[in-house]
Amino acid sequence: MMTVRARFCALCIGAAVALAGCKQMETAPAAAQPSAANVQLVADAYIFGYPLVIADLTRQLATNVPKAGGGAMKAPVNQMVHLREFPDYTFTDVVSPNADTLYSTAWLDLAKEPMVLSVPDMGKRYYLMMMMDAWTNVFAAPGSRTTGNGKGNFAIVGPRWKGTLPAGVKEIRSPTEMAWIVGRTQTNGARDYPAVHAIQDKYKLVPLSAWGKPYTAPAGAPVKADVDMKTPPPAQAAAMDATAFFGRLNQLMAGNPPAAADAPAMARFAALGVAPGKPFDPKALDPAMASALDEGLRTARAKLLEEAKKPHGPRVNGWEALPANTANFGTDYKWRAVVALVGLGANLPADAIYPHAVNDVDGKPLSGANRYVVRFPKGQLPPVKAFWSITAYNAKQNFVQNPINRYAIGDRDTLKREADGSLTIYVQKDSPGKARESNWLPVPADSFNLFTQLYWPTPAIADGNWKMPPVERVQ
Repeated sequence: MMTVRARFCALCIGAAVALAGCKQMETAPAAAQPSAANVQLVADAYIFGYPLVIADLTRQLATNVPKAGGGAMKAPVNQMVHLREFPDYTFTDVVSPNADTLYSTAWLDLAKEPMVLSVPDMGKRYYLMMMMDAWTNVFAAPGSRTTGNGKGNFAIVGPRWKGTLPAGVKEIRSPTEMAWIVGRTQTNGARDYPAVHAIQDKYKLVPLSAWGKPYTAPAGAPVKADVDMKTPPPAQAAAMDATAFFGRLNQLMAGNPPAAADAPAMARFAALGVAPGKPFDPKALDPAMASALDEGLRTARAKLLEEAKKPHGPRVNGWEALPANTANFGTDYKWRAVVALVGLGANLPADAIYPHAVNDVDGKPLSGANRYVVRFPKGQLPPVKAFWSITAYNAKQNFVQNPINRYAIGDRDTLKREADGSLTIYVQKDSPGKARESNWLPVPADSFNLFTQLYWPTPAIADGNWKMPPVERVQ
């Protein structure tokens, strides 16, 4: 399963390998030096279409299996699969793994008919069913914040569907035929697994035609032997020449149309032969345009890698958060492509904000050779309506092996307050002593970084009235 948060430090190294390792393309015959304008047009078209291609490659890898589960977060199209336990420090399949929620995911094909998602009464437990379209925008987020914790039936319908839904079924219209559900169910540690599993087993996903009838997902889905199941989607995209990339983009846009706001961009790209459903043939292009294909793709890939390494959001007390338009990108095509490259599946900031720290308050890189504290003054704990936690990752964005098997710490732990009512989290390699171990977040001996998970943040976080306290080095 791809990471479902925006974790930009995590994949920059992998992205560099993927982008730097892309093969030399021989799409167009040798020609005069291409013009800068044509190279820029090709690069812009690549960046524009990159999220759609990455989403499709990810869908293909995640659904090319005969049945759901089998020890992997994979399932055939229109079937849901559940993660049943948190990973530990040995897990390396996904960067920056999660120790707060158990996932339930499904890739949808809405071309034939809608799919109906049913959720049970959640009681007081937080949950979120993020729904991402093929262009990587979040178009709906049923869950505690938006629809409440009662039972719910949601029909996810495609952009061209017309019809009447049964009583009690709420319509959610996807802008594209391809969609991805990334569900999260609050999980309060391993002791909570049985209760969460019982909830996951009540999540149901059925075609509209089967609604209200006994339904069993079809078994033995066909598996395509020619699908690359090992190479990560960004590396697969980096290996595509212009014919493969733009040909796939055009094919995908037939069922996953660009938004109305994209009309000016699509008018520009028409000169390149980029249009929904149109075959892409470099030989049919103006020779001056065809000569720009290779350099345009190289320019775009280098630009994406450069942008992925940059800070993108405001930095407060050493913590960096993502821009407010994350997961609702509009016409910010560059940011949309960067997120698709290194953090596919980012949440709306209204659902979760993830402050990230790689340096201490003095700007020095975090290292297990030092000891640190994060001090929350009295009354200044994160103002969230769901939960919060701080997670430590090593330089490879994996959990940190430690003697107490703790990978994250937060409001669901039994934390001790200071006499003045403040709360101190001890961030260090060795135990701070038995009396303080309840508040200890273990880190490795060398470099590490921290992510804070703020689920269902209140406006005080978004508007800056509340700030994450700094990571302070102590003697």
